[in-house]
Amino acid sequence: MKVLVINGPNINLLGVREPELYGSGSFDNLVKFINESAASLGIEPMFFQSNCEGAIIDAIQNAMGDVDAIVINPAAYTHTSIAIADALKAVGLPAVEVHLTDIKTREPYRRISYTSEACIKTICGMGFDGYRLALITLLESVKQK
Repeated sequence: MKVLVINGPNINLLGVREPELYGSGSFDNLVKFINESAASLGIEPMFFQSNCEGAIIDAIQNAMGDVDAIVINPAAYTHTSIAIADALKAVGLPAVEVHLTDIKTREPYRRISYTSEACIKTICGMGFDGYRLALITLLESVKQK
């Protein structure tokens, strides 16, 4: 099973960006964690990170036919991008939305997720472990089909 792991704006600054919220682990630490988690589950991860909405949409569209599922942390685009949600719906791949923090307990504007409607599950507030749970969720989803 191949899974595209998409991370949105500022995720590349993990470890530097507000460590009191996002933790001290770097983006490289996150990629290593996902690689290790995926290997233990028999999943082949592919990675994409961008600060640009259009690039994220292109990555989603290009995933069609290349991967079996998507894990996405749209970061700030979660709360603003109908276009990313539309792209997820259009490609028809099972997707899980992940957030390092619990967006439901943060600022009111962060509690809105446009992308969640295009995903089979949203995982919030579990830090890096949320990505592992997303992979497990997708693996179970694909097995059920």
